[in-house]
Order: sequence, then structure tokens, then C-alpha cells
Amino acid sequence: MSAASLMVMGTASDVGKSVVVTALCRAFARAGVRVAPFKSQNMSNNAAVCPGGGEIGRAQAVQAEACGIEPSPDMNPVLLKTQSDMRCQVVIRGRARFQMGVNDYERYRTEAWPEIVSSYSNLARNFDLIVIEGAGGAAEINLRDRDIVNWKIAELADAPVLIVADIDKGGVFASIVGTIELLAPEERRRVKGVLINKFRGDLKLFESGLRFLEERTGIPVLGVLPWQQHLGLPQEDAAMLAGIARPAADKPLTIGVIHIPCISNYTDFEALEDEPDVAVHYLSDPGMAPRLDVLIIPGTKGTVADLKWLRRTGWEDFLVQHRRGGGWIVGICGGYQMLGRRIVDAVGVESDAPETVGLGLLEIETTFQSEKITDRIRATHLATNLPIAGYEIHSGRITGIPESRALFRLTHRDTIAVDEFEGIRSDDGRVLGTSIHGLFDSPGFRRNFLDEIRTAKGLTPLESAAPDDADANRRAAFDRIADALEQCVDMSRIAAFAGISL
Repeated sequence: MSAASLMVMGTASDVGKSVVVTALCRAFARAGVRVAPFKSQNMSNNAAVCPGGGEIGRAQAVQAEACGIEPSPDMNPVLLKTQSDMRCQVVIRGRARFQMGVNDYERYRTEAWPEIVSSYSNLARNFDLIVIEGAGGAAEINLRDRDIVNWKIAELADAPVLIVADIDKGGVFASIVGTIELLAPEERRRVKGVLINKFRGDLKLFESGLRFLEERTGIPVLGVLPWQQHLGLPQEDAAMLAGIARPAADKPLTIGVIHIPCISNYTDFEALEDEPDVAVHYLSDPGMAPRLDVLIIPGTKGTVADLKWLRRTGWEDFLVQHRRGGGWIVGICGGYQMLGRRIVDAVGVESDAPETVGLGLLEIETTFQSEKITDRIRATHLATNLPIAGYEIHSGRITGIPESRALFRLTHRDTIAVDEFEGIRSDDGRVLGTSIHGLFDSPGFRRNFLDEIRTAKGLTPLESAAPDDADANRRAAFDRIADALEQCVDMSRIAAFAGISL
């Protein structure tokens, strides 16, 4: 292993570690450093597909993009995708390996650790610097003997560590001091500095607090990063959706996304949130739903379990009434599977139920198979010939799509040319289902879809504009967060901790 290393840990989950790592990656890449991200173990149902197949956590794919490189399974060798409170799917080096319950940890660690070491070694041979992201809090003392994501990785990489804390939640002094106090001496010696994230207000009023932290811990506060309202980056996981609903403004078009318990890849809808006349509501309780134009059932890591939840909580009746009232319904991946007539899982890939009756709004059937499909795809929308780019991550195989009601024609899976029909629409075109994640990121298709709804409501379609350049927007977002970091932190000092000269 020859690369230098720098590790970012946090005082807790959701303090901004992923964003700080992304900003560091962008800043080092702009300075000409060959840099790559790494997170040994990620627990998230927001995944991305790497070139050639293989899935990793969304955050590491975004961080790779900030570095200006393609994502690789080596950047996130272990991805845990939760299916219930007691069960998750274990993805190692991009491929699903097995289901893990509470008593399977030793098998998991035995299989995962050598792959983690191998993945890190691969990156370290090919880059100058590896920026490593930890998980949860840095002082998870009950997990210390089983750790394969925080201090065990810092030791593997011989990495200096930065601790990130979130001041927006309150309690920042206690979280920093408490974290440092609970570290073992050899762990504390690795900590080179603290970054305080999501600050609002007058920094002068915070100076006495900074002095207290440095005097109490003996560790410098390297910077105070500002709260940024809209990062323009995909979220790492569903932490932002915690609670009954995610508020949305009152706008002419209303879209509801059902916040099912095992929701996955809800980043599918971030492009809709950016439309000026669209309000996107994330809803757990049908009784809290406003008047909706579109209701979306998103992807899930537990199709049958979440279908049962839909029925138990009243969403099935809501869907029926919404459909009768002329509303649109969209199912994506697992949500698409739920809209069909039945779901067959004879081999127990996601459920103990060999067969489950679906919602019956689309004339399709789903059969689960052990091998998961993980492909980047390109397609055309059959009704308009508009291009679509996205990805598929699913074990269910869909049958029963008539050519006359297919939504898309797939032209490529990764770099392989194909000619396949994909997705389906109802006779009136108001119920749509597809396995393609990210389809609303394609601006032409997104605007055509929304304009159809606008027209049906008697609204004027928005004036046509130049197509979004998603790549340019993402690059601008990376530069914004890197600029904010560099304005608050001496990057030369951070680089020196890693042994890198800027």
C-alpha cells in the first residue's frame, strides 16, 4: 500500500461526513492530487451501479464523481441493505452474497474483512491519496471489538483522523468532548482536528466555544463549515426522510412518494423536487396526504413486506380512490412489482412467502431469482423517442409486458447493445411501472411526463428551456462545497496531516 490516507469520522450519524469527504475529494482533485474515496462498510438502501455492474453506496459513487473518476466496488467493498429491523442483504465487492440476521455476524465478518483489505489495497496501489469515510459515531464503544469501519480501518490505512460534528442539531460541545473522552489513547493520538459543520449565524459569537473545545480536548478546531440549504447532491440514505412526512411547498403540481419502511433509491425523485411548479411530499400516513396529482411507489429492499405494510396502513384503499379520481400512479422497481398481479418468491430471495397477490393495477407478474441484475442502462421512451439513462438493481424478473403497452426500448446494458421492451403503462396511460432507477434525471422525459399532467389539469406547460446538463450541475455542486471548505479550512494543513504537499 503506497497511497497516503486521510479519514473522516463523526460524532454521530448524519453529521455530514459524506459531504465533507466529497468536498475534500473535490478540493484535492482540483489541486491535481490523484484521489479516491473509500468506505469499508456502508449501510444504505440508496445504491449506485458501477461500470460493468456491481453496486455500491450512493455516497461513494458521488464522491468518485467529485474526484473525476468512475466508481468502483473497491470504494465501498461492503454494502448492507436493510430489509427489516433484524435482517439485511450483504453486498460484497458489488455482488449480493447472503442475507444476514442477528446471529450471522461472525460469518459476515469472516467473509467481509479480507475483501475490505483487498479493496483498500487495490485503491492504495493506484492513487496518491485515499479519503476514507467512517460510519456512525467515532466512539461506538459497544462495537469496538467488532469494528471494521472506523478505527480498524484507520489502523489498516495508518490514517490521520478528522472528527466532524453537527452544530445544527444542538449539543455540539458535549458531542465533541464526549467523543474525544471515550476514545482509547491510541485512537485519540490519530485525531488531528475537528470540523464543526452546518453553522448558522455570527461566527464571532462562537469564538469562546472554539477556545473551550481546544483547551478541553487539546485538539485544534480546523474550521467551522456553513450550513448550506441546497447542496445539489444525492442523499446517502433515507435519514433525511425520518418522520411522517417531509414538508413541501404548495405548488400547482403535487406528487406524493410513499415512504415505505424499506424505501430504496429515493434519490430517483430529487430531479422532480427541483422543478419550479412541483411539490414532492414524502408520506407515511395516507390520512396526511394532500390532494395529489401523482402517487409514486418507490423502490424497496422488501417488496412483499412493504406491500403488506401498504395494505395494513390504508394505502391500498388510497391508491384505488386516487386511481378512480383520475390520478397518476407510478411504480419504480419494487413499487412496479407491487402494482402487478402477483409476486412469486419460491427461493426466498426477499420473503418467506412463496407467492403474494399484488395490487393488480398492471397486468404483469414478478418472479424473484437469486442472481441480482445490476446494470447501467440506456433506453428510448417509445411514445416520444426521448432518450433515457438510468440503472437497474433488482432480483425480480417481470413478465407479461405486451409490446403495445411497453414504456421503453432498452438499447444498452452497460456497453452491450440490447433490444428489449421495458416497463408498462395502463390503457389510459395513467398507471406506469418500470424497473429503471433515475429515469426522471433525463430532462426530456421528465418534462414530457410533467407537461402531460399540466395539460390534463388545464395548466400551461412550462416554456421549453435548454435541456438540463446534469453533469455540469453536479460539477458545479462539487465546486460549491469544495469552495466552502477551502474558505473555512487551511487545506495545506489538512494535506500535511496526510503527508501530501499542495
